[in-house]
Amino acid sequence: MNEHPEPGRPWQGPDNGPAGWGLPPDPHGGGLDPYNPSTGGYMPAEGGTPLPGEPTLLTIGDIAVTQNTVITPAGRFPIKGTVWTVTDMSRAEQHTPTWAIVVAILVFWWTCLLGLLFLLVKETRVNGHVQVTVQGAGHHHSTLVPVSNRVIVTQVNQQVNHARSLAA
Repeated sequence: MNEHPEPGRPWQGPDNGPAGWGLPPDPHGGGLDPYNPSTGGYMPAEGGTPLPGEPTLLTIGDIAVTQNTVITPAGRFPIKGTVWTVTDMSRAEQHTPTWAIVVAILVFWWTCLLGLLFLLVKETRVNGHVQVTVQGAGHHHSTLVPVSNRVIVTQVNQQVNHARSLAA
């Protein structure tokens, strides 16, 4: 049996059935157990098994929150009793934009000192991160959310407040 088909030809099943572009057979003879720690899957916490098909209510960085569960790369745990912390590590810088400097130089030659008023124009740039930490049920996870304006900081705070209300 040829496991690698020739270029342009579809994979042929071991029973010489019809050729198709479907998935090749599983060489290990079985599917992966999604909650097996040896395969890297999430392991549900005792008593906190999420309901099947439970929708994700919000996502903060790499933390997903459902009605009853917090899902992190380290695993799943119940949301009840979790402690959420937000640390704003962003900073705002004010500077004179390039267009204002160019206009000030061009207008200065015709109106003398009046063109210098364009140098009073300031633009605010926000950069940095917001750190969100969740602790509960013997788990601790922290994530950084990049920030490019103050609206994102407000949105992250609102999402964490929603998660806190679910944890209460």
